[in-house]
Amino acid sequence: MSDSPRGPVVIEIEPEDSRPVNPAEAPPVPDLETGTPQGQAMQVVASLGARRMSPLARMFWGALLSLITFAVSVAAWDFVTGLLARNPLLGGLALVLLSVFVLACLGLVLRELAGFFRLSRLDGVHRAATAALSDHDMGAARDVVRRLEALYSNRKDLEWGRARLKERADEQFDADALLGLAEAELMAPLDAAARREVENAARQVATVTAIVPLALADITTALVSTVRMIRRIGEIYGGRSGTLGSLRLTRSVLTHLVATGAVAVGDDLIHSVAGGGILSRVSRRFGEGVVNGALTARVGVAAIEVCRPLPFQRLKKPSVTSLVKRALTGLFGSDKETSGAP
Repeated sequence: MSDSPRGPVVIEIEPEDSRPVNPAEAPPVPDLETGTPQGQAMQVVASLGARRMSPLARMFWGALLSLITFAVSVAAWDFVTGLLARNPLLGGLALVLLSVFVLACLGLVLRELAGFFRLSRLDGVHRAATAALSDHDMGAARDVVRRLEALYSNRKDLEWGRARLKERADEQFDADALLGLAEAELMAPLDAAARREVENAARQVATVTAIVPLALADITTALVSTVRMIRRIGEIYGGRSGTLGSLRLTRSVLTHLVATGAVAVGDDLIHSVAGGGILSRVSRRFGEGVVNGALTARVGVAAIEVCRPLPFQRLKKPSVTSLVKRALTGLFGSDKETSGAP
C-alpha cells in the first residue's frame, strides 16, 4: 500500500517580500461608466416632450378614442334602457348615476377649456406688452397695465403692488417707464415664487439621480418634476390650467428648448458643471445628478419666460447659475462645485 497521506494537500506560498497585504493599498474599483456626465434623464424628457406626432398617428389615436367613447356610450345607454324595462326602480337609479357621470365629464371639459383660456390670456398680454415696448406706444402700454390689473384683481398677495402701480402710473410718460413700473410692482413677488419652484424641482431631480441607480427612476422623476414645475409656474403667473393645458404648456417649453439647442449634449453647461469638478471624479452618479439638476433649472427659466405676462425689462432674468447654486448648495458639496452653469 502507498504511504501517501489521505486528503487534500495544502501548499503555502509566501509572498515575495514576506509582508502582509494592506487593503488600503488595493487599486480602486474601475468605474464602468466613463466619460463626462451628460444629463441623460433630462435629455430623454426633452426629446419625449418635443416629439411631434405624425398626422397618421394623430388620426389613428383620434379614431380609436372616438370609437371607444362611442362604444362605451352605446353600451351604457343599452344597460340603462334594458334595466328600466326590467326594473323601473333600478333603471331610474342607473339613469341618475349616468347623468351625474355625464355632468362630471362636462365639468372636466369646461375646466380644461378654462385652463386653455387662461394660458391664452397670459400669452395675449405678453404679445401686447412686447409690441408696446417695440413701438413705444403709450396707449398700448396703458391697455397692457389695465389687463394686468384685471388679471390679478383677485390676488391678495399683489394688493400692495397694485396700489403702488395705481398711485404712480400717471407719473410715467413713456411706454418703457410704465411697463417697467408694472413689472417692478407686480412681477417681483411672482418671480421670487417661480424661482423657488425651479430650485425645488432641480434639487429633487438631482437628488434622485445621484442616489437611485436606476435609469427608469431618473427619467420618471425628471418627467414628473418637470411637468409639475411648469404647471406651478403657470399657476403663479395666473395661468392655472388643467391636465391637458399643463401638458400642452410643457410641450411648448420643451419644444422651444430643443429648437434653440438649450439642452444640447456637450455644451458648456455640462463641461463646466461636472466635466472637471470633484463630484464627477468621486462618483459619476453625483456628476449626473448635478447636470440633470442644472438642465431642470434651465427648463424652469424657459417656463418663466413663456408664462410671464411681461417680458424681462427692468428686472433681471433668473440665471441658471444662481438657481443651481441655491438649489444644490450643501446637497453634494460646496457652492463652487455646483455653480458652473451658464
